[in-house]
Amino acid sequence: MDWRSAIKGFQAYLKLEKSLADNSVEAYSRDIEKLYQFAETKPFKLKPETINLTDLREFITWAAELGMIPSSQARILSGIKAFYKYMLMEDLIKSDPSELLESPKIRRKLPDTLSYQDINKLIAAIDLSKPEGPRNKAILETLYGSGLRVSELTELKLSNLYLDIEFIKVTGKGNKERLVPIGAEAIKAIKIYIESLRVHIPIKKGEDDIVFLNRRGARLSRQMIFLMIQDLAQTIGLKKTISPHTFRHSFATHLVEGGADLRAVQEMLGHESITTTEIYTHLDREYLKSTISQFHPRS
Repeated sequence: MDWRSAIKGFQAYLKLEKSLADNSVEAYSRDIEKLYQFAETKPFKLKPETINLTDLREFITWAAELGMIPSSQARILSGIKAFYKYMLMEDLIKSDPSELLESPKIRRKLPDTLSYQDINKLIAAIDLSKPEGPRNKAILETLYGSGLRVSELTELKLSNLYLDIEFIKVTGKGNKERLVPIGAEAIKAIKIYIESLRVHIPIKKGEDDIVFLNRRGARLSRQMIFLMIQDLAQTIGLKKTISPHTFRHSFATHLVEGGADLRAVQEMLGHESITTTEIYTHLDREYLKSTISQFHPRS
């Protein structure tokens, strides 16, 4: 089997059988493209079905030499394992060469977070006299108030807003839906945006149900939200490098610091595994340590 056919079949399997979102399908495809590039460097060009465990280990070394960090290597390994699982299911191979492939050791990096004061400063820096002002305020209030991923925010639908009962329905990774509570400040900001700004925008066909729109009536890109947040950080002189995801980390961290149950935070964030959410307990420990250092008489 040639690589192009294998990758195309893999994409169809991810989309149709695994029901993965387009972004996830693209990410997995890029991982296998890298393996294909490696296979093309060999004197006897390797085919998908002829690659063995030794080849895969050599590929990981090759990726590391290109400067790929361990977390990126681990992500690629996840894609390779999924690819060979598909190949095995389709009887395109007799055994899975990735079965004994070990992931590189990753030192889990604690995410950057913002203080509640910094979040207030960022929101206060929004110029509400500009046409996009109320929309941008609603975006930040929603990111922080519900801990959404930026892709979940850009795809948020009017029909999934249940503001009267303080919930929104979110479509997360793998097209999995979840109900997330939304706070009073975010609800207020969304209502102001919809009633004062969105009603006056000429909406593009097919975008009628999308909450956050640009001035041309189309949904916002993730890059637009990223740039908006960076501009606000520059306005208030914030030295940290922040992104939309920083608001998600801050949402989770502040909940854990306030004593929220980890399972509840997991549910709100849409984490499949509790171990992903447990990173916020480490952040909480740092908070506790700093509190002891600051206030304990023996410190």
